[in-house]
Amino acid sequence: MVSRLKRLLRALERDDVRSISRRYFISNGFDGALTSVGVAVGSYLSGVPDGLTVFKIGMGAAIGLGTSGVWSVWEIERAEKRAELKRIEHAMLTDLDETRIQRQKAGARQVNALMSGIGPVIGVVFPMTPFLFEESLLSMRGATLISIGVAVSILFVFGAYLADISEQNWIVAGARMGLAGIVVALLNIILPG
Repeated sequence: MVSRLKRLLRALERDDVRSISRRYFISNGFDGALTSVGVAVGSYLSGVPDGLTVFKIGMGAAIGLGTSGVWSVWEIERAEKRAELKRIEHAMLTDLDETRIQRQKAGARQVNALMSGIGPVIGVVFPMTPFLFEESLLSMRGATLISIGVAVSILFVFGAYLADISEQNWIVAGARMGLAGIVVALLNIILPG
């Protein structure tokens, strides 16, 4: 267990691993946040009677998206890393099983899959949290509006972070990402469903 954790931490030291993991985390976190807006608005408009039910629906979405993130990236990266290793083996005319190169690629795959699964869970769990306070502090409408606000805030942070690493205007980039949450809320209101 300790050696696996060390491998993951070593993998995170590499720029290429951080870059790919960051993409998976933000892309799937974006999906999670937009899904949470859809769950919140759809539940409210459908007349779901209590916040706990909405929260449970959201957790189902988090489990589905988180599992999808881990599983799909695990398989994608497994194939990609194996193909990369085969190209290196072909160029070097040697088998690289059980070498540092093979272990690095395995560590990168694990980090990428983990980050891919964490992103959507964060994107769903935090926006669903207001529904836990629906009976004691909030109305369903209030919990829905706060949930949308939390999701839009998460999207804004994702955009601001991306702007920071790419030296863009963080307010503009954050607003562009946050706008997606508002668009999804409006589409859920406008479109029949």
